[in-house]
Amino acid sequence: MRTAFYISDGTALTAEAFGHALLSMFPVELNHKTLPFIDTQEKAENVCRQIKQALNDDGEPPLIFHTFVNEKLKSKIVNCGGIGYDFLEQFKGSVEQQLQVKAQPKTHRTHGAHKNYNFRVDAINYALDNDDGKKLNQLDDADIILVGVSRTGKTPTSLYLALQYGIKAANYPITDDDDFEHLDLPRELKLQRHKLFGLTLNVQRLHEIRSGRRQGSHYASMQQCRFELQEVEKLYRREAIPFINSTHFSVEEIAAKILAKTNLQRRRF
Repeated sequence: MRTAFYISDGTALTAEAFGHALLSMFPVELNHKTLPFIDTQEKAENVCRQIKQALNDDGEPPLIFHTFVNEKLKSKIVNCGGIGYDFLEQFKGSVEQQLQVKAQPKTHRTHGAHKNYNFRVDAINYALDNDDGKKLNQLDDADIILVGVSRTGKTPTSLYLALQYGIKAANYPITDDDDFEHLDLPRELKLQRHKLFGLTLNVQRLHEIRSGRRQGSHYASMQQCRFELQEVEKLYRREAIPFINSTHFSVEEIAAKILAKTNLQRRRF
């Protein structure tokens, strides 16, 4: 199996995101290795040994997606026997021409702590404090409130929106404590109707997820999953709550679809 490296003298998040996005278009299996903070000659020497070892083991040169500020370290890495891809360098010249400003590379600038970083920290704390409807008295501060039956992805999506975009996302679970025969929103949510967004799943997928937690329970039964989903989707439509079926989407895709549908403004870090 061929190896793909994601290497940087910073976090390697940019190299990893670019590499994964590009490689996702190709139906091949790869051995992925992310190597962040390669910021000394000694570390670069160690990475070179790994690249050469991968070349020897795989019989093919590894793919190297990299973003380096330090040119000496970059030169060392790209001359170790792999095939290098530098996303930033490829587009830097064109952007410089358009902006009429020379690029000033700086390690950790993309993901470091700068003046708007507190947006992210505050949003993460808010998501944790307002998970599973813990504090309905704090909903005035929410940018969005995710609703749905148990195990439809509300918590991970809330946290991703906070971590990635600085959006304060609360979530409220519709559970067995609610009267599904006469399902309605609590008063606190009705007052925030304009912030509500629903998540739902296919019945089979919800059954599988719940069975992983409580195998053979009424909670995980196909009948109960079907009933809850039918009733909550009726509620969404009756209350004009926008919603998506997240069965075939990753957390990243769910978050992106929510932003597209709600026009929520992303915080810029």
